[in-house]
Amino acid sequence: MPVEVLMQREAMEFDVVVVGGGPAGLSAAIRLRQLAIAEGRELSVCLVEKGAEIGAHIMSGAVFEPTAFKQLFPDWQNMGAPLNTPVQSDEIFYLSSSNRSIRVPGVFAPSTMHNEGNFIVSLGNVCRWLGQQAEALGVDVFPGFPASDVLYDEEGRVRGVLTADMGVGRTGEHKGGFTPGIELIGKQTIFAEGCRGHLGKQLIRQYHLDAGSDPQHYGLGIKEVWEIPAEQHVPGLVIHSTGWPLTQSGTQGGAFMYHLEDGTVVIGQVVDLNYRNPYLSPFDELQQLKHHPLYEQYLRGGSRISYGARAIAKGGLQSLPKMHFPGGLLIGCDAGTLNFAKIKGSHTAMKSGMLAAETIFEALAVDESSGQDLVAYDGKFKASSIYQELHQQRNFGPAMHRFGNLIGAAYAWVDLNLLKGKLPWTFHDKTPDHSTMLPVGSASVIDYPKPDNILSFDKTSSVYLSNTNHEEDQPCHLTLRDSSIPIAFNLPTYDEPAQRYCPAGVYEIVEDASASRFQINAQNCVHCKTCDIKDPSQNIVWRVPEGGGGPNYTSM
Repeated sequence: MPVEVLMQREAMEFDVVVVGGGPAGLSAAIRLRQLAIAEGRELSVCLVEKGAEIGAHIMSGAVFEPTAFKQLFPDWQNMGAPLNTPVQSDEIFYLSSSNRSIRVPGVFAPSTMHNEGNFIVSLGNVCRWLGQQAEALGVDVFPGFPASDVLYDEEGRVRGVLTADMGVGRTGEHKGGFTPGIELIGKQTIFAEGCRGHLGKQLIRQYHLDAGSDPQHYGLGIKEVWEIPAEQHVPGLVIHSTGWPLTQSGTQGGAFMYHLEDGTVVIGQVVDLNYRNPYLSPFDELQQLKHHPLYEQYLRGGSRISYGARAIAKGGLQSLPKMHFPGGLLIGCDAGTLNFAKIKGSHTAMKSGMLAAETIFEALAVDESSGQDLVAYDGKFKASSIYQELHQQRNFGPAMHRFGNLIGAAYAWVDLNLLKGKLPWTFHDKTPDHSTMLPVGSASVIDYPKPDNILSFDKTSSVYLSNTNHEEDQPCHLTLRDSSIPIAFNLPTYDEPAQRYCPAGVYEIVEDASASRFQINAQNCVHCKTCDIKDPSQNIVWRVPEGGGGPNYTSM
């Protein structure tokens, strides 16, 4: 009989269980407790987060639109919220080559790229602050406890989640100090794991939530934090660019640089994961980018202090799944609410969390039974500011895929600036990102320059700056549906692209004496989810590792 059947697990019951300590999950938990306190109702809320602390796994650009934040905390300024650097100027460039750039006049930029009233922030620090507010309001916050499985009742309704077992060895044996996972039972469970959530993906499949939706589309964002000389620092400066080096391979995406306070800047690049060339390395594209004079002028003489990577859901309105099901809600980037036309998802995530809280609070006031299918959430969502902006900007991403960055941007300018998204048609992109890759015979090899260790670096030193760590003696959280595929199919067909699309050096082709071997260095994993998305064979499955593992971002 399996061990799991015999194991006695502790169970904790709450009114609401929230999975994920990002902007969506924290906003949902906070709003639930705000409503309960305002009406004098008892309402227990538990939030679990897989990172070692709140904010440890949070990474974003981030130019932060504070609309939802201000709704949640109208007195945010007096409360010491870490929104310290207002945007002072926007600059947009087209990089025509490795040493040339063309500035795009603001009047020709899509209106969604204007950032008046926004702030440059560390989203990790914003989430740390939100976590403090949640605890002060009475939310039970449990960092370092990943939700590994969804719990269902006998009728197929979600009844909560199971946290991961601690102290399991590589081959599944229980080590000294083994601690079984805990059942967290809720009348409603909110899933807010971020992009490509481990449980969210399962729920979409379980309840067919994506029926009638376009496939979700993704980008991979890679980001570095630098300290630069004072004379090169322009607090509040926002730079966006498109073009080189991605144009060399016909890949879509764009780059950014944001100047925060105290001589700190962030630089990063988003690579559209619909790219075709199997030899493309998103990591090395960013390393090249930093040598462009537009960015080098700010970075030269500085020092790199942090590194990270994260997939973003960019499919928009057409790719949204149904977000309610018996016993729970799917919110924020777990559902894909990011507005790619703005390159922003924090405000939409927060608002979706607040709507989830209000829906649940109202439902439990009428009927406290567990497992309700809160169909009212759909109406609240469609009546919200989130839906309005996603609908207005629904054609931005598909237009970029269909027409390319330049013509797509021109279309977006007409659609958004002149017509405010009121054109009577909706573009669709039915091609999943994993299916776009060309075989090696149809692609050109990309010869990336070696890092100079001044502006450009290798993956190993970069991952070191992410403070990534996993207990080595644990089951690998990166599993293969078929262990033969990487060598037997992906290698001859695509030169096994996992060794390049992963920004952390997790996957290697090792040449042994007699044959090639696919090696998974799970210790390096920064939880970006790119492998789960882009593998052309859809053979890699990302699961949550033991609690507290992964990156420990400090300034992201």
